[in-house]
This record gives sequence, C-alpha cells and structure tokens, in this order.
Amino acid sequence: MKTSFKVVIVGGGTAGISVAARLLRKSHSLSEDIAIVDPANKHYYQPLWTLVGGGASKKENSEREMESVIPQGATWIQAAVQSFTPEHNQIYLNNGEILSYEYLVVAGGIEINWNAIKGLKEALGTKQVCSNYSFEHVDYTWETIRSFKGGTALFTHPASPVKCGGAPQKIMHLAEDYFRKTEVRENVKVVFGSANPAIFDVIKYRLALEKVIERKNIDARFRRNLIEIRPDEKLAIFENLDTQETEEISYDMIHVTPYMQAPAFIKDSPLADENGWVDVNMYTLQHIRYANIFGLGDSANLPTSKTGAAIRKQAPVVAENVISLMRQKPVTAKYNGYSSCPIVTGYNKLILAEFDYSKEPNESMPFNQAVERASMYVMKKDLLPIMYWDGMLKGTM
Repeated sequence: MKTSFKVVIVGGGTAGISVAARLLRKSHSLSEDIAIVDPANKHYYQPLWTLVGGGASKKENSEREMESVIPQGATWIQAAVQSFTPEHNQIYLNNGEILSYEYLVVAGGIEINWNAIKGLKEALGTKQVCSNYSFEHVDYTWETIRSFKGGTALFTHPASPVKCGGAPQKIMHLAEDYFRKTEVRENVKVVFGSANPAIFDVIKYRLALEKVIERKNIDARFRRNLIEIRPDEKLAIFENLDTQETEEISYDMIHVTPYMQAPAFIKDSPLADENGWVDVNMYTLQHIRYANIFGLGDSANLPTSKTGAAIRKQAPVVAENVISLMRQKPVTAKYNGYSSCPIVTGYNKLILAEFDYSKEPNESMPFNQAVERASMYVMKKDLLPIMYWDGMLKGTM
C-alpha cells in the first residue's frame, strides 16, 4: 500500500469527496497522489432523511456504496484515523499504518452521541421514541407518525451543534401536516422543546417561522434542553437553561434530535480548538497553526450552520487555496460563511433560508424566500439529490 501522498483528505463525506473531486479537476498532476481516508462502506445523502421520516421518500435513495463516490484518481484508504502528528506531516491509522502528506484536508464530520441523553439509546426505535438522525431507525419515525392517533407529540432540539439547524423542526412540521391530513390534528398537542433561544437565528426567517408556529398552534418552548427520557413512563426531562431547573413533559410520541460533538480523534488532537473542532481561519479555511492543513465541513470551527449547502461553498475555497499553496502563491480564496437551510414547513411547503456570517439573508432566488413555496419543496425533494450525486460530489458545482 502506498503510504505517502501529496494530499491526504480525512473523511469521505460530502466535504471530503467534493474537495477531492475539485482538486483532481484543477490539477491533473494530482492523479494517484490524493488519498481519502474513511472507514465507512456507505456514503449517505443525509438531508433526505427528513423526508424519509415524513414518509415522502425512501431511505434507500440516500445510500450509495462508498467506492462508487470516490473520484477517479483518488486512492481510498478504508481505515479510521487514530491520531495526527502535524509537526511531522503524518497520520496514524487504526490499522497500524502511518500516512505521510504534504497537504492535509480535514473533513471528519460530526459525531452523534446517543448516550448523552439518558435512556435514549436503549429506547430508540421502540415505544414511540424516534429520530431521523439514524439510517437504521429513520423508518420508525414514519411508522410512529403514520400510526399516531392522538396525545402529545414532542419534538426536541439539543444544546449542541447539529447537522442542519433546521432539521429538528422540519420533521415536526411534516408530522403536524400529516396529523391534519388524517384528521387527527384536533386530538394532538404538538410541543417543540428547543435549547435555542428562538425558532431560527436569522431574523427574516425567524419572523416567518414564528407565524408558521402560531398558525399551526405549536407549543414552542425555548431554552429547554432534553437530558433524559423515561420511555416506560413516556416522560421527557428537560433542563431549563435559564433557571437550571428540571421540567417534565409527558408525551405519547417523541422525536429526539441527539447531542452531536466533534469526533474524538479530532477533539483530542493538536488540530483542535478549545471546543474540539478543527481550528481554521473562518475565511481561508487554512489551519490557524499549521499552514499546510485545511479544514471544512461539520468538523471545522466555523461560526455558521453545519449544512451540506455550506460545504458546497467551502469546498471550492479549500481546493483553490490548496492549489495556490502548491504553486507557492498566496492563499486568496475566501468563504463568507454562506449556509442554507431548506426548512420544510409541510408537504409541498418550504422556506429556503440562505444567509452568511453576518446572519443576514444571502438569497439566490429572485423572490422573497421567507415565503412558503411548493416550488422550493420540489427543489429539495427532487432536484437537490440529483445536484448532490451528479454535481457536487463530482466537483462541478
């Protein structure tokens, strides 16, 4: 096995594959000199899981063999990273191999901690406890919603960064819409327990979503962080983040968004900041301390939402800046913090939130994106997956 590469990319998710494809398109000399390190057999288009949980898509459509998405010219090393020694430009793998690199791109993603909420891991997929954040259990979300006839439907958002900040509320809106369609809505109390201070960060979209919450008669409780579930009693225990007191909410079904954190192999490495994320310049995505290292995607410490749409704007910046360094030119490509969250507010309804570091709208459509639209729902459901598999992962968009 070859153990020395010009560029090593840690992570075969959206960010890692996109950067690899772009680098290979920009520089033919890199062919056979890029390695992608990832132990997984499968690659997932996770934004689809919201629609799977809402019965609007099949989970099989979100899954591909990892081998099929590795760009031609890149070497896939199917192993996990154990540690980094950036002073020596080396990575230690869990199979005992040591990889050497000239340039390193860290795109290690975000890790779900199912154990952080007491009682969740054991109950998941049973007793009306569901979560769209597990490929294995996402079908149970739809099963739970579809068979729900009344009572309290509880949806949660944790006090941690999450993949796509809008996802915890999207499934709630789909469920509420389904309850309405099946004429059980009057028997259902929909509650949203969120650790956040408001329904959304960006004021324009927050105001629109507050109207949606009001129209749907959803009981939204903010600064509430789920810390425990007792599935036999159907009881959820929240910490009030303002008073530190605990509060109990009885439920008949619960959709839990689990805690997420930086992967341990990054958190415990010299590449991490004090919170465990890859410590990069927020504009150039170059590491603060190691000039030949870049970070992007969910594992980077960027002050913006962790979304695939953000990666779509980050990947070209990383690819361009790596090539510049190779050619001994200044690193000039900049990322402005762009992120996007297509917030599903029902079947055939979607608000397309797009914004940047300033938390100001950064919209790409010639209309007011804070309005719910069927066209934007069709874009999310039918067009974005095609753009992802055939465009973004191939480095063409």
